[in-house]
Amino acid sequence: MRVVLDATPLTLSSGGLRRYTLELAQALAAAYPEDEYWLASDQPFDPPPGLHVAAGPASGLERRWWAAGLPRRLRAIGADVFHGTDFSVPYVPVSPAVITLHDLSPWMNPAWHTGAERVRQRTPWLLRLGLASRVVTHSEAVRKQVVQEFHVPPERTAAVPLAAPAHWGPQRDQPAAKPYFLYCGTIEPRKNVTLLIDAWRAAGPQSADLVLAGRRRADGPEVPDLPGLRWLGEVEDAALPALYSNALAFLYPSLYEGFGLPVLEAMQCGACVVTSTDPAIGEVCGDAAIRLNPRDLRSWVEALQALVTRPEMAAPYRAAALVRARQFSWARTARLTHDVYADAIRDR
Repeated sequence: MRVVLDATPLTLSSGGLRRYTLELAQALAAAYPEDEYWLASDQPFDPPPGLHVAAGPASGLERRWWAAGLPRRLRAIGADVFHGTDFSVPYVPVSPAVITLHDLSPWMNPAWHTGAERVRQRTPWLLRLGLASRVVTHSEAVRKQVVQEFHVPPERTAAVPLAAPAHWGPQRDQPAAKPYFLYCGTIEPRKNVTLLIDAWRAAGPQSADLVLAGRRRADGPEVPDLPGLRWLGEVEDAALPALYSNALAFLYPSLYEGFGLPVLEAMQCGACVVTSTDPAIGEVCGDAAIRLNPRDLRSWVEALQALVTRPEMAAPYRAAALVRARQFSWARTARLTHDVYADAIRDR
């Protein structure tokens, strides 16, 4: 099998899209050495070792990457299947296409995106879905939404869970000078960071800091300048395990998720997780986290106060998190994704 994956997410410096594309490509190459895996993008990126690279267009017509440049590359490679890792496919079908749809946030609540962002994401979706042989989501909740919202036949969809990096784990050798709660993720409307800040302030910020790790999207809420509130911006992947491990708790009050990768990453590092009742997140954490209504400020205030005054209550959640995280692996993600490729090729 000759597979070409969209490497555009690898042009990002960090984040879940980059991690998904990188980890999946490496896991596929390791699990199926008899296959040939290519990474393709019209933008420069640093490829991982052991994978082939389809370089971007140099000039002329190929600058229209999705319409001309990529289809030309797929023909030259002799691709059996193309995987759009961030919901993009060539506009000229060359080989069966699999697309990953991370979430349906522009459709589920337009207020979570600016007008321009809604148009950019929503307008091409139906076209891309029509060109795709298979649609991959990261949770059963979103897979069902795809079937319901877009009337995609269920047999063309597959829920393939993500995983945290296998080498991540608890790192508590350097405890923080002051206890802190941690949020990690993009600061944008649906992540509900404003509620988080309000809950922390109401709970008594003098007892524990609130650390925010992640970039702020243009339409995201402003981060106030408050004593004890530390906004780190984007954090390198290598620094995340220690941040997760040493937090009093990892807080993730998201209103809607396609999976909730930061929740799983925190659990992989043995963090006590306090998160929302979003169904996709529930598929990730099971009973190994404290789950609260993301619109009920009082419940979040009470949870933070309890964790500060009775930190021992976090211990069973830390232990359960490690057990739960072991149910997810990139080897499993690769196997399930490979099955989708085989189905797409068989049905062409």
